[in-house]
Amino acid sequence: MSVDASLIAWVKETAVLGSCAGVLGWDERTYMPRGGSAHRAEQMALLARLCHERATDSRIGDWLEKLASEQLTDAQAANVREIRRGYERARKLPADLVEEIARVTTQAQQVWAEARSNSDFAKFLPWFERIVLLKRREAQAIGYQEHIYDALLDEYEPGATTVRIRELFARLAKELTPLVASIVQSGRSPNRELLHREFPVEAQKSFGRMAAERIGFDFERGRLDVTTHPFCSGIGPGDCRITTRYNSTHFNESFFGILHEAGHGIYEQNLPHEHFGTPLGAAASLGIHESQSRLWENQVGRSREFWEHFFPLAQGAFPTSLKDVKLDDFYFAINDVQTSFIRVEADEATYNLHIILRFELEQALLTGDLQPRDVPGAWGESFQRLLHLTPPDDRRGCLQDIHWSFGGLGYFATYTLGNLYAAQFMEQAQSDLPDLHGDFRRGEFGGLKTWLVEKIHRHGQHDRAEGLCRKITTKPLSHEPFLRYLRGKYAPLYGLK
Repeated sequence: MSVDASLIAWVKETAVLGSCAGVLGWDERTYMPRGGSAHRAEQMALLARLCHERATDSRIGDWLEKLASEQLTDAQAANVREIRRGYERARKLPADLVEEIARVTTQAQQVWAEARSNSDFAKFLPWFERIVLLKRREAQAIGYQEHIYDALLDEYEPGATTVRIRELFARLAKELTPLVASIVQSGRSPNRELLHREFPVEAQKSFGRMAAERIGFDFERGRLDVTTHPFCSGIGPGDCRITTRYNSTHFNESFFGILHEAGHGIYEQNLPHEHFGTPLGAAASLGIHESQSRLWENQVGRSREFWEHFFPLAQGAFPTSLKDVKLDDFYFAINDVQTSFIRVEADEATYNLHIILRFELEQALLTGDLQPRDVPGAWGESFQRLLHLTPPDDRRGCLQDIHWSFGGLGYFATYTLGNLYAAQFMEQAQSDLPDLHGDFRRGEFGGLKTWLVEKIHRHGQHDRAEGLCRKITTKPLSHEPFLRYLRGKYAPLYGLK
Protein backbone atom coordinates (compact mmCIF):
# COMPACT_ATOMS: atom_id res chain seq x y z
CA MET A 1 0.00 0.00 0.00
CA SER A 2 1.33 3.43 -0.94
CA VAL A 3 2.10 6.06 1.68
CA ASP A 4 -0.89 8.15 0.57
CA ALA A 5 -3.22 5.11 0.67
CA SER A 6 -1.98 4.13 4.13
CA LEU A 7 -2.60 7.62 5.49
CA ILE A 8 -6.07 7.84 3.95
CA ALA A 9 -7.04 4.38 5.24
CA TRP A 10 -5.95 5.41 8.74
CA VAL A 11 -7.89 8.68 8.85
CA LYS A 12 -10.99 7.00 7.39
CA GLU A 13 -10.94 4.34 10.07
CA THR A 14 -10.52 7.03 12.72
CA ALA A 15 -13.54 8.83 11.30
CA VAL A 16 -15.62 5.66 11.56
CA LEU A 17 -14.69 5.45 15.24
CA GLY A 18 -15.62 9.11 15.64
CA SER A 19 -18.97 8.49 13.99
CA CYS A 20 -19.77 6.01 16.78
CA ALA A 21 -19.46 8.94 19.20
CA GLY A 22 -21.73 10.88 16.86
CA VAL A 23 -24.49 8.30 17.23
CA LEU A 24 -24.13 8.32 21.01
CA GLY A 25 -24.23 12.13 21.05
CA TRP A 26 -27.38 12.18 18.93
CA ASP A 27 -29.02 9.57 21.18
CA GLU A 28 -28.09 11.53 24.30
CA ARG A 29 -29.93 14.62 23.04
CA THR A 30 -32.99 12.78 21.74
CA TYR A 31 -33.90 9.47 23.40
CA MET A 32 -31.45 8.64 26.19
CA PRO A 33 -33.06 8.49 29.64
CA ARG A 34 -31.78 11.17 32.00
CA GLY A 35 -30.37 8.53 34.34
CA GLY A 36 -27.93 7.39 31.66
CA SER A 37 -25.93 10.61 31.70
CA ALA A 38 -23.03 9.46 33.90
CA HIS A 39 -22.52 6.23 31.96
CA ARG A 40 -22.80 8.03 28.63
CA ALA A 41 -20.11 10.42 29.85
CA GLU A 42 -17.75 7.49 30.37
CA GLN A 43 -18.58 6.11 26.91
CA MET A 44 -17.90 9.47 25.29
CA ALA A 45 -14.67 9.97 27.27
CA LEU A 46 -13.38 6.57 26.18
CA LEU A 47 -14.20 7.20 22.54
CA ALA A 48 -12.62 10.66 22.72
CA ARG A 49 -9.42 9.13 24.11
CA LEU A 50 -9.32 6.40 21.47
CA CYS A 51 -9.92 8.91 18.66
CA HIS A 52 -7.25 11.19 20.09
CA GLU A 53 -4.75 8.33 20.29
CA ARG A 54 -5.35 7.56 16.63
CA ALA A 55 -5.28 11.24 15.62
CA THR A 56 -1.85 11.70 17.26
CA ASP A 57 -0.26 8.40 16.26
CA SER A 58 3.35 8.96 15.18
CA ARG A 59 2.73 7.01 11.98
CA ILE A 60 0.67 9.96 10.72
CA GLY A 61 3.71 12.19 11.13
CA ASP A 62 5.90 9.68 9.30
CA TRP A 63 3.47 9.42 6.40
CA LEU A 64 3.14 13.21 6.17
CA GLU A 65 6.91 13.61 6.17
CA LYS A 66 7.30 11.15 3.30
CA LEU A 67 4.50 12.76 1.33
CA ALA A 68 6.14 16.17 1.67
CA SER A 69 8.73 15.15 -0.93
CA GLU A 70 6.29 13.52 -3.35
CA GLN A 71 4.50 15.02 -6.32
CA LEU A 72 0.83 15.18 -5.32
CA THR A 73 -2.34 15.86 -7.24
CA ASP A 74 -4.33 18.95 -6.31
CA ALA A 75 -6.83 16.81 -4.36
CA GLN A 76 -4.11 14.87 -2.57
CA ALA A 77 -2.37 18.11 -1.60
CA ALA A 78 -5.59 19.48 -0.09
CA ASN A 79 -6.07 16.29 1.92
CA VAL A 80 -2.48 16.36 3.17
CA ARG A 81 -2.73 20.06 4.07
CA GLU A 82 -5.79 19.55 6.27
CA ILE A 83 -4.65 16.23 7.75
CA ARG A 84 -1.39 17.90 8.75
CA ARG A 85 -3.32 20.77 10.33
CA GLY A 86 -5.47 18.38 12.36
CA TYR A 87 -2.50 16.24 13.36
CA GLU A 88 -0.44 19.17 14.59
CA ARG A 89 -3.41 20.58 16.49
CA ALA A 90 -4.26 17.25 18.12
CA ARG A 91 -0.66 16.59 19.19
CA LYS A 92 -0.70 19.76 21.28
CA LEU A 93 -3.59 18.49 23.40
CA PRO A 94 -2.91 16.16 26.33
CA ALA A 95 -4.95 12.97 26.14
CA ASP A 96 -6.29 13.42 29.67
CA LEU A 97 -7.59 16.89 28.77
CA VAL A 98 -9.40 15.57 25.70
CA GLU A 99 -10.94 12.78 27.74
CA GLU A 100 -11.99 15.11 30.56
CA ILE A 101 -13.61 17.60 28.20
CA ALA A 102 -15.69 14.79 26.67
CA ARG A 103 -16.68 13.47 30.10
CA VAL A 104 -17.61 16.86 31.59
CA THR A 105 -19.50 18.22 28.58
CA THR A 106 -21.57 15.05 28.19
CA GLN A 107 -22.90 15.38 31.73
CA ALA A 108 -23.11 19.17 31.51
CA GLN A 109 -25.57 18.98 28.61
CA GLN A 110 -28.05 17.07 30.75
CA VAL A 111 -27.63 19.54 33.62
CA TRP A 112 -28.03 22.46 31.21
CA ALA A 113 -31.32 21.06 29.86
CA GLU A 114 -32.76 20.86 33.38
CA ALA A 115 -31.33 24.25 34.39
CA ARG A 116 -32.79 25.86 31.27
CA SER A 117 -36.19 24.33 31.91
CA ASN A 118 -36.23 25.73 35.45
CA SER A 119 -34.34 28.96 34.64
CA ASP A 120 -31.82 27.93 37.30
CA PHE A 121 -28.36 29.24 36.38
CA ALA A 122 -26.97 28.27 39.79
CA LYS A 123 -27.54 24.61 38.94
CA PHE A 124 -25.51 24.89 35.75
CA LEU A 125 -22.80 27.18 37.14
CA PRO A 126 -20.44 24.53 38.65
CA TRP A 127 -20.37 22.70 35.31
CA PHE A 128 -19.97 25.94 33.38
CA GLU A 129 -16.99 26.90 35.52
CA ARG A 130 -15.34 23.55 34.83
CA ILE A 131 -15.96 23.88 31.09
CA VAL A 132 -14.49 27.39 30.91
CA LEU A 133 -11.37 26.24 32.77
CA LEU A 134 -11.00 23.23 30.48
CA LYS A 135 -11.41 25.34 27.35
CA ARG A 136 -8.84 27.85 28.61
CA ARG A 137 -6.44 24.92 29.10
CA GLU A 138 -7.23 23.72 25.60
CA ALA A 139 -6.60 27.15 24.08
CA GLN A 140 -3.31 27.54 25.96
CA ALA A 141 -2.17 24.09 24.85
CA ILE A 142 -2.94 24.81 21.21
CA GLY A 143 -1.38 28.25 21.34
CA TYR A 144 -2.17 31.48 19.50
CA GLN A 145 -0.46 34.57 18.14
CA GLU A 146 -2.84 37.44 18.89
CA HIS A 147 -5.81 36.41 21.02
CA ILE A 148 -6.58 33.34 23.09
CA TYR A 149 -9.96 33.12 21.33
CA ASP A 150 -8.16 32.39 18.04
CA ALA A 151 -7.17 28.93 19.28
CA LEU A 152 -10.79 27.82 19.71
CA LEU A 153 -12.20 29.77 16.76
CA ASP A 154 -9.75 27.98 14.46
CA GLU A 155 -11.36 24.63 15.29
CA TYR A 156 -14.62 25.75 13.68
CA GLU A 157 -13.41 28.28 11.11
CA PRO A 158 -9.88 27.36 10.01
CA GLY A 159 -7.77 30.38 9.24
CA ALA A 160 -10.15 32.90 10.80
CA THR A 161 -8.91 35.30 13.48
CA THR A 162 -10.60 37.25 16.22
CA VAL A 163 -9.29 40.53 14.80
CA ARG A 164 -10.66 39.79 11.31
CA ILE A 165 -14.09 38.85 12.67
CA ARG A 166 -14.22 41.88 14.96
CA GLU A 167 -13.59 44.13 11.96
CA LEU A 168 -16.19 42.33 9.84
CA PHE A 169 -18.79 42.41 12.61
CA ALA A 170 -18.10 46.09 13.33
CA ARG A 171 -18.77 47.01 9.70
CA LEU A 172 -21.94 44.93 9.76
CA ALA A 173 -23.21 46.45 13.03
CA LYS A 174 -22.49 49.99 11.81
CA GLU A 175 -25.04 49.58 9.00
CA LEU A 176 -27.32 47.03 10.64
CA THR A 177 -28.11 49.12 13.73
CA PRO A 178 -29.59 52.10 11.82
CA LEU A 179 -31.48 49.71 9.52
CA VAL A 180 -33.16 48.05 12.51
CA ALA A 181 -33.89 51.49 13.98
CA SER A 182 -35.52 52.68 10.75
CA ILE A 183 -37.71 49.57 10.69
CA VAL A 184 -38.76 50.03 14.31
CA GLN A 185 -39.51 53.71 13.67
CA SER A 186 -41.42 53.04 10.43
CA GLY A 187 -44.73 52.71 12.24
CA ARG A 188 -45.51 49.52 10.35
CA SER A 189 -45.84 46.08 11.88
CA PRO A 190 -47.51 42.84 10.81
CA ASN A 191 -50.29 40.97 12.55
CA ARG A 192 -48.12 38.76 14.75
CA GLU A 193 -51.11 36.98 16.25
CA LEU A 194 -51.70 34.90 13.14
CA LEU A 195 -48.48 32.94 13.80
CA HIS A 196 -49.49 32.25 17.40
CA ARG A 197 -52.75 30.47 16.80
CA GLU A 198 -53.24 26.76 17.37
CA PHE A 199 -51.02 24.73 15.03
CA PRO A 200 -51.48 21.04 15.92
CA VAL A 201 -48.11 19.37 16.43
CA GLU A 202 -48.92 16.36 14.26
CA ALA A 203 -49.83 18.66 11.37
CA GLN A 204 -46.60 20.61 11.95
CA LYS A 205 -44.63 17.36 11.75
CA SER A 206 -46.20 16.37 8.44
CA PHE A 207 -45.93 19.83 6.89
CA GLY A 208 -42.34 20.36 8.03
CA ARG A 209 -41.22 16.97 6.80
CA MET A 210 -42.87 17.58 3.43
CA ALA A 211 -41.10 20.94 3.04
CA ALA A 212 -37.71 19.48 4.02
CA GLU A 213 -38.15 16.74 1.45
CA ARG A 214 -39.21 19.20 -1.26
CA ILE A 215 -36.09 21.34 -0.87
CA GLY A 216 -33.90 18.26 -1.13
CA PHE A 217 -33.41 16.50 2.21
CA ASP A 218 -33.38 12.75 1.54
CA PHE A 219 -35.36 10.82 4.17
CA GLU A 220 -34.06 7.53 2.79
CA ARG A 221 -30.68 8.68 4.14
CA GLY A 222 -31.87 10.84 7.02
CA ARG A 223 -34.45 11.26 9.76
CA LEU A 224 -36.16 13.99 11.78
CA ASP A 225 -36.57 13.82 15.56
CA VAL A 226 -37.40 16.03 18.54
CA THR A 227 -34.93 17.61 20.95
CA THR A 228 -34.55 20.56 23.34
CA HIS A 229 -32.15 22.50 21.11
CA PRO A 230 -32.32 21.63 17.38
CA PHE A 231 -29.21 20.28 15.67
CA CYS A 232 -27.97 18.21 12.73
CA SER A 233 -25.68 15.19 13.01
CA GLY A 234 -23.96 13.90 9.91
CA ILE A 235 -23.18 10.42 11.20
CA GLY A 236 -21.75 9.16 7.92
CA PRO A 237 -22.67 8.23 4.35
CA GLY A 238 -26.38 7.45 4.20
CA ASP A 239 -27.07 8.51 7.79
CA CYS A 240 -27.88 12.15 8.59
CA ARG A 241 -30.05 13.05 11.61
CA ILE A 242 -31.85 16.38 11.98
CA THR A 243 -33.97 17.53 14.91
CA THR A 244 -36.44 20.26 15.83
CA ARG A 245 -38.74 21.26 18.67
CA TYR A 246 -42.47 21.94 18.42
CA ASN A 247 -44.64 24.67 19.88
CA SER A 248 -48.35 24.18 19.25
CA THR A 249 -48.98 27.93 19.37
CA HIS A 250 -46.04 29.21 17.33
CA PHE A 251 -45.70 28.26 13.66
CA ASN A 252 -42.19 29.65 13.14
CA GLU A 253 -40.40 27.70 15.85
CA SER A 254 -40.51 24.26 14.27
CA PHE A 255 -41.03 25.07 10.59
CA PHE A 256 -38.07 27.38 10.10
CA GLY A 257 -36.03 25.23 12.47
CA ILE A 258 -36.68 22.26 10.19
CA LEU A 259 -35.66 24.22 7.09
CA HIS A 260 -32.51 25.34 8.90
CA GLU A 261 -31.47 21.84 9.95
CA ALA A 262 -32.49 20.41 6.56
CA GLY A 263 -30.06 22.90 5.00
CA HIS A 264 -27.29 21.46 7.16
CA GLY A 265 -28.47 17.97 6.28
CA ILE A 266 -28.49 18.60 2.53
CA TYR A 267 -24.85 19.67 2.79
CA GLU A 268 -23.96 16.53 4.75
CA GLN A 269 -25.84 14.27 2.37
CA ASN A 270 -24.06 15.70 -0.67
CA LEU A 271 -20.49 15.66 0.55
CA PRO A 272 -18.60 13.11 -1.60
CA HIS A 273 -19.23 9.78 0.12
CA GLU A 274 -16.13 8.19 -1.40
CA HIS A 275 -14.05 10.67 0.59
CA PHE A 276 -15.81 10.13 3.94
CA GLY A 277 -13.35 10.45 6.79
CA THR A 278 -10.92 12.63 4.84
CA PRO A 279 -10.88 16.42 4.49
CA LEU A 280 -12.24 16.13 0.95
CA GLY A 281 -15.34 14.48 2.44
CA ALA A 282 -15.89 17.07 5.18
CA ALA A 283 -17.51 20.52 5.27
CA ALA A 284 -15.21 23.43 4.48
CA SER A 285 -15.97 25.14 7.81
CA LEU A 286 -18.84 25.77 10.20
CA GLY A 287 -19.35 29.20 8.63
CA ILE A 288 -19.89 27.51 5.27
CA HIS A 289 -22.12 24.92 6.95
CA GLU A 290 -24.20 27.70 8.50
CA SER A 291 -24.42 29.42 5.13
CA GLN A 292 -26.29 26.39 3.84
CA SER A 293 -28.75 26.25 6.72
CA ARG A 294 -29.39 29.99 6.79
CA LEU A 295 -29.73 30.11 2.99
CA TRP A 296 -32.53 27.50 2.95
CA GLU A 297 -34.17 28.81 6.12
CA ASN A 298 -34.19 32.49 5.21
CA GLN A 299 -33.13 33.41 1.69
CA VAL A 300 -35.37 30.65 0.35
CA GLY A 301 -37.79 29.81 3.16
CA ARG A 302 -38.78 33.39 4.01
CA SER A 303 -39.00 34.55 0.40
CA ARG A 304 -42.33 35.55 -1.07
CA GLU A 305 -41.79 33.21 -4.01
CA PHE A 306 -41.40 30.23 -1.69
CA TRP A 307 -44.73 31.00 -0.04
CA GLU A 308 -46.53 31.68 -3.29
CA HIS A 309 -46.11 27.94 -3.73
CA PHE A 310 -46.31 26.72 -0.12
CA PHE A 311 -48.98 28.97 1.39
CA PRO A 312 -51.94 27.13 -0.20
CA LEU A 313 -50.39 23.90 1.12
CA ALA A 314 -50.06 25.47 4.57
CA GLN A 315 -53.71 26.49 4.50
CA GLY A 316 -54.58 22.89 3.70
CA ALA A 317 -52.43 21.61 6.56
CA PHE A 318 -53.77 24.16 9.07
CA PRO A 319 -57.29 25.00 7.82
CA THR A 320 -58.59 26.37 11.12
CA SER A 321 -55.59 28.60 11.83
CA LEU A 322 -54.90 29.95 8.33
CA LYS A 323 -58.22 29.85 6.49
CA ASP A 324 -58.83 33.58 6.99
CA VAL A 325 -55.20 34.64 6.42
CA LYS A 326 -54.00 36.32 3.23
CA LEU A 327 -50.60 35.54 1.71
CA ASP A 328 -49.44 39.16 2.03
CA ASP A 329 -50.23 39.18 5.75
CA PHE A 330 -48.56 35.82 6.32
CA TYR A 331 -45.45 36.85 4.40
CA PHE A 332 -45.19 40.07 6.40
CA ALA A 333 -45.64 38.18 9.67
CA ILE A 334 -42.86 35.66 9.00
CA ASN A 335 -40.57 38.58 8.15
CA ASP A 336 -41.47 40.62 11.20
CA VAL A 337 -38.57 42.60 12.66
CA GLN A 338 -38.60 43.19 16.39
CA THR A 339 -36.05 42.81 19.13
CA SER A 340 -36.62 39.60 21.07
CA PHE A 341 -34.97 37.41 23.67
CA ILE A 342 -34.44 34.07 21.89
CA ARG A 343 -31.71 33.82 19.27
CA VAL A 344 -33.15 30.90 17.30
CA GLU A 345 -36.46 32.74 16.96
CA ALA A 346 -34.92 36.11 16.06
CA ASP A 347 -35.60 37.77 12.72
CA GLU A 348 -32.87 38.12 10.11
CA ALA A 349 -32.09 41.73 10.96
CA THR A 350 -31.65 41.41 14.72
CA TYR A 351 -30.25 37.86 14.75
CA ASN A 352 -26.66 38.98 14.29
CA LEU A 353 -26.86 41.26 17.33
CA HIS A 354 -27.47 38.09 19.37
CA ILE A 355 -24.30 36.62 17.89
CA ILE A 356 -22.20 39.72 18.52
CA LEU A 357 -23.26 39.58 22.18
CA ARG A 358 -22.09 35.96 22.54
CA PHE A 359 -18.90 36.63 20.59
CA GLU A 360 -17.99 39.44 22.99
CA LEU A 361 -18.81 37.44 26.14
CA GLU A 362 -16.85 34.38 25.02
CA GLN A 363 -13.71 36.41 24.46
CA ALA A 364 -14.02 37.87 27.96
CA LEU A 365 -14.59 34.40 29.47
CA LEU A 366 -11.41 33.07 27.89
CA THR A 367 -9.24 36.02 28.89
CA GLY A 368 -10.62 35.89 32.44
CA ASP A 369 -12.06 39.41 32.23
CA LEU A 370 -15.45 37.80 32.81
CA GLN A 371 -16.03 35.03 35.34
CA PRO A 372 -18.73 32.40 34.70
CA ARG A 373 -20.66 33.42 37.84
CA ASP A 374 -21.01 36.96 36.45
CA VAL A 375 -22.40 35.91 33.07
CA PRO A 376 -26.11 36.52 33.85
CA GLY A 377 -25.40 40.13 34.81
CA ALA A 378 -23.06 40.72 31.87
CA TRP A 379 -25.60 39.13 29.55
CA GLY A 380 -28.32 41.48 30.78
CA GLU A 381 -26.12 44.55 30.36
CA SER A 382 -25.02 43.56 26.86
CA PHE A 383 -28.56 42.66 25.84
CA GLN A 384 -29.79 46.06 26.93
CA ARG A 385 -26.96 47.78 25.03
CA LEU A 386 -27.41 45.83 21.80
CA LEU A 387 -31.12 45.00 21.74
CA HIS A 388 -32.59 47.45 24.27
CA LEU A 389 -34.24 44.63 26.22
CA THR A 390 -33.61 43.05 29.61
CA PRO A 391 -34.18 39.27 29.71
CA PRO A 392 -36.80 38.46 32.36
CA ASP A 393 -35.06 35.24 33.39
CA ASP A 394 -32.02 33.11 32.55
CA ARG A 395 -34.03 30.66 30.45
CA ARG A 396 -34.59 33.50 28.01
CA GLY A 397 -31.11 34.84 28.71
CA CYS A 398 -27.79 33.08 29.15
CA LEU A 399 -29.25 29.56 29.44
CA GLN A 400 -31.07 29.53 26.11
CA ASP A 401 -28.27 27.97 24.02
CA ILE A 402 -26.74 24.52 24.41
CA HIS A 403 -23.33 25.46 23.03
CA TRP A 404 -21.48 26.27 26.23
CA SER A 405 -22.65 23.03 27.82
CA PHE A 406 -21.00 20.99 25.06
CA GLY A 407 -17.84 23.10 25.20
CA GLY A 408 -18.55 25.06 22.01
CA LEU A 409 -16.74 28.26 22.91
CA GLY A 410 -15.54 29.74 19.63
CA TYR A 411 -18.60 28.46 17.76
CA PHE A 412 -21.06 31.37 17.78
CA ALA A 413 -19.24 33.64 15.33
CA THR A 414 -19.84 31.07 12.59
CA TYR A 415 -23.58 31.84 12.61
CA THR A 416 -23.08 35.41 11.43
CA LEU A 417 -20.34 34.31 9.06
CA GLY A 418 -22.92 31.88 7.70
CA ASN A 419 -25.40 34.70 7.11
CA LEU A 420 -22.78 36.68 5.21
CA TYR A 421 -21.66 33.73 3.12
CA ALA A 422 -25.27 32.79 2.39
CA ALA A 423 -26.10 36.25 1.01
CA GLN A 424 -22.96 36.36 -1.11
CA PHE A 425 -23.56 32.85 -2.49
CA MET A 426 -27.21 33.61 -3.19
CA GLU A 427 -26.34 36.73 -5.16
CA GLN A 428 -24.08 34.60 -7.33
CA ALA A 429 -26.68 31.85 -7.69
CA GLN A 430 -29.26 34.39 -8.86
CA SER A 431 -26.77 35.64 -11.44
CA ASP A 432 -26.00 32.12 -12.65
CA LEU A 433 -29.65 30.94 -12.51
CA PRO A 434 -31.75 33.88 -13.81
CA ASP A 435 -35.14 32.17 -13.27
CA LEU A 436 -34.38 31.04 -9.72
CA HIS A 437 -37.34 32.87 -8.19
CA GLY A 438 -39.58 31.45 -10.88
CA ASP A 439 -38.41 28.00 -9.81
CA PHE A 440 -39.43 28.76 -6.23
CA ARG A 441 -42.90 29.89 -7.32
CA ARG A 442 -43.31 26.55 -9.07
CA GLY A 443 -42.05 24.64 -6.04
CA GLU A 444 -38.89 23.63 -7.86
CA PHE A 445 -35.72 23.69 -5.77
CA GLY A 446 -33.52 21.22 -7.63
CA GLY A 447 -31.78 23.94 -9.65
CA LEU A 448 -30.52 25.73 -6.54
CA LYS A 449 -29.63 22.47 -4.80
CA THR A 450 -27.62 21.30 -7.82
CA TRP A 451 -25.82 24.67 -7.97
CA LEU A 452 -24.89 24.38 -4.28
CA VAL A 453 -23.70 20.79 -4.70
CA GLU A 454 -21.54 21.70 -7.68
CA LYS A 455 -20.13 24.90 -6.23
CA ILE A 456 -19.77 23.96 -2.55
CA HIS A 457 -20.76 20.49 -1.33
CA ARG A 458 -18.77 18.21 -3.63
CA HIS A 459 -15.49 20.01 -2.92
CA GLY A 460 -15.31 19.25 0.81
CA GLN A 461 -12.32 21.03 2.33
CA HIS A 462 -10.45 21.46 -0.93
CA ASP A 463 -10.50 25.20 -0.19
CA ARG A 464 -10.70 27.10 3.09
CA ALA A 465 -13.88 29.11 3.57
CA GLU A 466 -12.64 32.50 2.36
CA GLY A 467 -10.87 30.89 -0.60
CA LEU A 468 -14.05 29.03 -1.53
CA CYS A 469 -15.99 32.30 -1.36
CA ARG A 470 -13.52 33.99 -3.71
CA LYS A 471 -13.61 31.05 -6.10
CA ILE A 472 -17.42 31.09 -6.33
CA THR A 473 -18.11 34.82 -6.24
CA THR A 474 -14.71 36.26 -7.33
CA LYS A 475 -14.80 38.48 -4.21
CA PRO A 476 -13.71 38.21 -0.56
CA LEU A 477 -16.35 37.76 2.12
CA SER A 478 -18.18 41.04 2.76
CA HIS A 479 -21.14 42.27 4.79
CA GLU A 480 -22.47 44.22 1.80
CA PRO A 481 -24.44 41.46 0.00
CA PHE A 482 -26.22 40.66 3.26
CA LEU A 483 -27.18 44.31 3.78
CA ARG A 484 -28.38 44.54 0.18
CA TYR A 485 -30.51 41.45 0.73
CA LEU A 486 -32.05 42.83 3.94
CA ARG A 487 -32.78 46.23 2.44
CA GLY A 488 -34.29 44.64 -0.65
CA LYS A 489 -36.67 42.59 1.49
CA TYR A 490 -37.55 45.09 4.20
CA ALA A 491 -37.80 48.34 2.21
CA PRO A 492 -41.17 47.45 0.61
CA LEU A 493 -42.50 45.80 3.78
CA TYR A 494 -41.70 48.73 6.04
CA GLY A 495 -41.86 51.62 3.56
CA LEU A 496 -38.16 52.42 3.79
CA LYS A 497 -36.41 54.68 1.30
